[in-house]
Amino acid sequence: VCAAEGILPPGPLSGAVAGTVKFTTTLSPPGRPFLSVSWSFNGTKIITSTSINITEPGHTNRISLDRTTGSLELRQLVLGDSGDYTVTIIEDGGLQKQGKTTLNVYALITGATIHSPAGVLIEDQSSTNLTCEAFGSIRTRLWMKDGRPLHPSDSVSLFLDNRTVYLHPVRSSSHGTYQCHVSNPVSTMTVTLNLTVNYGPHNISIFGPGAATMGHKVTLQCMAASVPPPNFSWMFNGNKTHVNTSVYVIEKLEAKSIGNYTCIARNSVTMKEDSAVLNLKASGGAPRWSFSVLVMGGLTLSGL
Repeated sequence: VCAAEGILPPGPLSGAVAGTVKFTTTLSPPGRPFLSVSWSFNGTKIITSTSINITEPGHTNRISLDRTTGSLELRQLVLGDSGDYTVTIIEDGGLQKQGKTTLNVYALITGATIHSPAGVLIEDQSSTNLTCEAFGSIRTRLWMKDGRPLHPSDSVSLFLDNRTVYLHPVRSSSHGTYQCHVSNPVSTMTVTLNLTVNYGPHNISIFGPGAATMGHKVTLQCMAASVPPPNFSWMFNGNKTHVNTSVYVIEKLEAKSIGNYTCIARNSVTMKEDSAVLNLKASGGAPRWSFSVLVMGGLTLSGL
């Protein structure tokens, strides 16, 4: 008599190379011992237990059978242990019970790295690729950029099951930290690479008062998005000044200090530069703050 199959929990089971896995049946120890318990791997018996245990040579010293429940422990796993396992149990009264499940064995993931060709990358001029390599049984590769999932776009392509990211061309948004997360059901590993993309200057602007009281100190701050940080210089009413930092300080506002202040930002790698202008006026009250912003290569002046 054969009972319905299902004395093993749903699979598959996962195991690591050199590790141990246990095939646990859903049976409780019977009042009287089973007449026989046998396990097969991909259709070939690996152990049969009646009054004695007969073990297939390739599994000697690697398996242990619990005769009370029919559960099996398999040790020192190798990749070749992946496959289908079937247990057949004949109870004392002759009733036969059977179960089947699948085991997948994976090599632990080690040595994950991200490789990228050496060279200076410049926004909109260069292209590059990032290749994620690792040892072991790799099931998935997931890419992150600055902590967020990296998805294909007009300048980002993924190849070879996410093994390689191709950036074509690099953009200012390509600059940052990339992570490759490699995994399988028994192990994971994450590796990081910081990619430098030289860009800018972009979004140059001057922060400071558009109007200030005569005799007061005035500070103008120039800012621009750039990698590497830009070199700054200033002009006043079209004439060069001695100021070569992002901050221009007027210790005491005088009539001769009224006019147009131009900040010039230059990137020494991209060889690009942009500028912004702020028109400083005199007022009789508190400073009126303003900023100027460069938009699409043109100068936009704003004031309050």
